[in-house]
Amino acid sequence: MPKKDSKKKSNEAKFRFYAEPNDFLSPEKKQVLFAYSFKGNPAIKDTIEAIGVPHTAIDIILVNGESVKFSYLLQDGDIVSVYPAFEKLDVVDVIHLQNKLPDELKFIVDVHLGKLAKYLRMLGFDVAYQNNYKISEILNIAATEKRIILTRSIALLKNKSVKWGYWIRSKNLIKQLIEVIRRFDLITIIKPFSRCMLCNGVVKKVAKASIVDELPEKTSQYFENFGQCELCGKIYWQGSHYHNMQDFIENLNKQLQI
Repeated sequence: MPKKDSKKKSNEAKFRFYAEPNDFLSPEKKQVLFAYSFKGNPAIKDTIEAIGVPHTAIDIILVNGESVKFSYLLQDGDIVSVYPAFEKLDVVDVIHLQNKLPDELKFIVDVHLGKLAKYLRMLGFDVAYQNNYKISEILNIAATEKRIILTRSIALLKNKSVKWGYWIRSKNLIKQLIEVIRRFDLITIIKPFSRCMLCNGVVKKVAKASIVDELPEKTSQYFENFGQCELCGKIYWQGSHYHNMQDFIENLNKQLQI
């Protein structure tokens, strides 16, 4: 009598990712329908993250043409279509999986993106950053202060506690800024030089007389308009560094128009 095969046959579903989630996939899986083998009936969220795409990059999942939640249990033969946040689909009763962004957009940046944090602050955005943040601290601050995580770590965005997050694609500073500004539609709320680049405090105009004793002699002689961080006390004036930053912002604005 022939022996029965003790190995359980794997199930198979087919996946197709659209637009931005393809950034997380290997070349052979980008923009095509591909087969994925699995055992049991895992939650579709876990399956998609096993494929490589964090849940923060996904807003809509269709299984066999029906909109489903992250908790949907994958079945043998399913055909799955995955769409990013803000993708517009002509589908009735679609389930949006992304959390609504907070009314006040605030960010927290991981330890590898210090320069991005500095320049987002220069543009006037509230950005929490320290070069010694632990992952647990980033997750806790993001949750308690309702901050959007900006990171180069895909693994961080797969953490189940992450409510809002974005994976920074580029290693180039200008391109990183363009990514964030476009992704979160920030162009109309840029307020250059309104935040301290060092500590993220709010910078307010300050009377020269109140800080004159803290100024270098030549600065006191040649400049009249000053700002001061309400948190750390750093003083700002429109010297050569200010004009260099203005040139940087002008170049950034040109890039944003392309």
